Amino acid sequence: MLERNTTWLLTAIIAGSLCIAPAARADLVPESEQVQRTEPLPRRLLGVDVKEHLNTPVPMDLGFTDQDGKPVVLKDYFDGSVPVILTMNYSNCPMLCSLQLTALVEGLKKVDWTIGKDYRIVTVSYDPTETQELAHRTKARYLAQYGRPGSENGWAFLHGSENNVQAMAKALGITYHYNEARGEYVHPATVILSTPSGKIDRYLYGLDYPEKTLRLSLVESSEGKIGTTVDQLILFCFHYDANEGRYAPVARNIMRAGGGATVFLLAGFLTVLSRRGKKRLNESEEQ
Repeated sequence: MLERNTTWLLTAIIAGSLCIAPAARADLVPESEQVQRTEPLPRRLLGVDVKEHLNTPVPMDLGFTDQDGKPVVLKDYFDGSVPVILTMNYSNCPMLCSLQLTALVEGLKKVDWTIGKDYRIVTVSYDPTETQELAHRTKARYLAQYGRPGSENGWAFLHGSENNVQAMAKALGITYHYNEARGEYVHPATVILSTPSGKIDRYLYGLDYPEKTLRLSLVESSEGKIGTTVDQLILFCFHYDANEGRYAPVARNIMRAGGGATVFLLAGFLTVLSRRGKKRLNESEEQ
């Protein structure tokens, strides 16, 4: 019994420290020092944007071809058991796609869960001329970087007609365009998480995907199908900041969790003392 109480005490200490410690590091920039950028976007970026379509369904019947030349539809990757990460990139992208997918893989390597077992990834190419061979090589490159056996069937690289690519982007809220002069697609860098049932749940932005952000996003998007009790406590202490594309601590929840942890620690400590006292009293009476 003492070991069980000690385990609960350690769990509370860990949960409390996870919730409270980040608050000490969360220094907000004073409003007087905040800089509002007002300069216009470069012409190449005009019309490139993401409008979040949270809680809307992924177009399950949209058809593509995978990296092995097999005709597929998006619902092939949603079986109701694990969340699905969606990205839109293309193999011949001169820089942004490789930076984004490399950053995503590096972040996912730090997460305990494995692609193909605990979640899936589907990448749809912006380029309707992308070939099966090119998609196959791209998949092989990022799986080699991921370096975790058993993940081969968990990440699909799809290509398809221009109409279907545009339909996919529209469903995800992504606007992009093709720069003919440069021969490249101008697009945002975003990773989209969807629930096992196929509803859009979370957008992550940029070229940095911290392990904590990926883990909490997967826990939340999994609808409780993956994650631990400690993960749920962390979600209680953090909220998702769409502007930053990551989770930030919530002061009220941290105070609640910290207060709850303190009460729990005190109750556990008193329980241990009480049980020890009774044990010693029984031993003295027997003597």
